Amino acid sequence: MNALISSDETWLLWAFLVGWAAVSIYLEQRFEWASKLSGAIIALLGAMLLANFGILPVEAPVYDAVWAYVVPLSIPLLLFQTNIRRVWQESGRLLLIFLISTVGTVAGSIAAFFLLKDLIPGLPHIAAMITGSYTGGGVNFAALASRFDVPGETVSSAVVADNFLMAVYFFVLISIPAIGFIRKRFATPHMDEMDGSDETDDTAAASYWKRKEISLSDIAMAVGTSFVIVAVSFKLAEVFRGLIPEDGNAFMVILRGIVGDDYLMLTTLTLLLVSIVPRYFERINGAQEIGTFLIYIFFVVIGVPASIPLILQNAPLILVFAAIVVFINMLISFSVGRLFRFDLEEIILASNANIGGPTTAAAMAISRGWTKLVGPILIVGTLGYIIGNYIGTALGLWFSSAM
Repeated sequence: MNALISSDETWLLWAFLVGWAAVSIYLEQRFEWASKLSGAIIALLGAMLLANFGILPVEAPVYDAVWAYVVPLSIPLLLFQTNIRRVWQESGRLLLIFLISTVGTVAGSIAAFFLLKDLIPGLPHIAAMITGSYTGGGVNFAALASRFDVPGETVSSAVVADNFLMAVYFFVLISIPAIGFIRKRFATPHMDEMDGSDETDDTAAASYWKRKEISLSDIAMAVGTSFVIVAVSFKLAEVFRGLIPEDGNAFMVILRGIVGDDYLMLTTLTLLLVSIVPRYFERINGAQEIGTFLIYIFFVVIGVPASIPLILQNAPLILVFAAIVVFINMLISFSVGRLFRFDLEEIILASNANIGGPTTAAAMAISRGWTKLVGPILIVGTLGYIIGNYIGTALGLWFSSAM
């Protein structure tokens, strides 16, 4: 599908991504309706609409650059003010609900496979890729596509369905806190804290993101430190991946997945530095604001691949398969979460970390002002990178034998 703006129009695409992120933030802080909808949804919907009306291309190197550079840079910035003790306290609860949500993904994949196995060619391998993706994000999708040597056209169709469902589900999850019927049935301590701190006539977003003193030195130290942490973290992860064999025993594979993962190393190193030299990071103003703006650019990119014409053309039944998996994940996450009295924010982020990965879950936490959960969900969400490959491989082999 040819778009009005071609994929090689680098400056025009950057102008849209950054400009629309800025507009989304402005609307969120200026108007009550936009604050309730959230800037993240505005950013995502705007991109989705323009992609579906043929204005924006659904693939472009600029989008890849956001995933490769903008998102990693945002993570340290958002963790500079993190309370390490609180991270570990919150991680235990989030880990449990994350694993419950993972059970939902597995149950959904099994149900969807036996419903559709006679209708979709190559479904065992498609199911493996989507199961891995919906256990921890797109990193697992790529790994399992390589593991089962899936044909390129099948991978492309599954990617379109995967991305579309992720964008739609992101929209659903981020809208849930505004639904009174659901909110009344769950504990919502993080939302209650934000509501209690809003004592002005501003929108909730404007009240949370109040103007603060910031200097050139703050900007320099925030951005410079983030670049250094990302570079060192990714290099360390690369070194460990090179030292630990990919085809070793189970322990070595797990160890490689932990110390060789870029985002887990990035999160761990940042939290370690913040705990060792807390006063250095406490003195930096504006890091959270800069990191949040970068995350809003990421929100725009999430909405772009959700192309309905491509879905209808290439992968309608794969979309049905993915939708069943997402629906059962959501059903189990929220029903079991309510049964065991998990907070609504924890359930939303755990399910998001399953379907979209730790970066989308952290982005959602930031956009809603649940800053105390950003560090914990990043840590817990990266577990999906490890277990997702095992779960996807196991189901892929089982489904292949069932055909």
